[in-house]
Amino acid sequence: MKKVLVTGTTGFIGLHCVNQLLKQGYAVNGTLRSFDRKDEVINALSSHNTSTEHLSLFETDLLEDKGWDEAIEGCEYVLHVASPFVLTPESEDFFVKPAVEGSLRVLKLANKHKIKKLVLTSSFAAMADTLEEKDSFDESDWSDPNKVGIRPYGKSKTLAEKAAWDYVASNTPSFSFTVINPVAVTGPSLSKDIGTSNSIIRQMINGNIPGTSKVHIGYVDVRDVAAAHITAMLNNQTDGERIIVFEKTLWMDEVATILRNAGFDKAPSKVMPKWVMQIMSIFKKDLKFIVPLINKKRHIHSTKATDLLHWEPISAEESIVATAKQLQEYNLA
Repeated sequence: MKKVLVTGTTGFIGLHCVNQLLKQGYAVNGTLRSFDRKDEVINALSSHNTSTEHLSLFETDLLEDKGWDEAIEGCEYVLHVASPFVLTPESEDFFVKPAVEGSLRVLKLANKHKIKKLVLTSSFAAMADTLEEKDSFDESDWSDPNKVGIRPYGKSKTLAEKAAWDYVASNTPSFSFTVINPVAVTGPSLSKDIGTSNSIIRQMINGNIPGTSKVHIGYVDVRDVAAAHITAMLNNQTDGERIIVFEKTLWMDEVATILRNAGFDKAPSKVMPKWVMQIMSIFKKDLKFIVPLINKKRHIHSTKATDLLHWEPISAEESIVATAKQLQEYNLA
């Protein structure tokens, strides 16, 4: 039985990766920052009829060496998913240090243990977080980590991915390497960790947002993101590639309309003018990153997902509604 190391097992994407791997007959070694969440992982998988017989969990920290050699023992593949992501602004150290140092730690570990393939979870933020003047993006684009105003999260993802590519180029490691760059990830969670992008949907259906901003965002379902990691792991045609995964782009007011049409009447029907958002951003720091994107339609181009991953994604509409229904079921809406 082939074994895969998945980092960030408790996370929204990481847990879906573990779930799909176990259902496909792999053994999985999963990492988590604290064993206090071990039962959360086991119970979440069991509640979705996934056997945990071949799951082993290890307590590790992206900033420490302890536990990593044990976690990777016997593995052929690594899915490095772990990285901090929250909507509210945090210091750069909260994001950048664990993202960059953690990625390098895992890559060096994979090389030491002669891993066959490593797939890294990056983000579309590593491509488009500082390019407000652009309206078209593909895998050749990079965010500028030194640009004033870049989000700490976008900076962390950019620096972590660049550091990973530099390591691979400089060291000729044992493993093949692929990067997955998801856009905003929605869809049902396997646990009470609903995912950061889903928290926006939660605010919409709770009526906590008086109006949407005219921002154009790409969406992809978490189940497709997990499947993309596994397909990339097995397909050597993805070696050396960074791959955007997305289903479509939507304006935020279109998302609200999708929710209202599905019966979530509290979803906002108004669109906030840009000047209102500019004023609000003075008092809510997280909005300052949104204002430059207002009224700018963004085109995302990626044939790689279709050509290399045999991409047949769940529609953004289906994913968004499934998210809202689950939040309602969990009494979070």
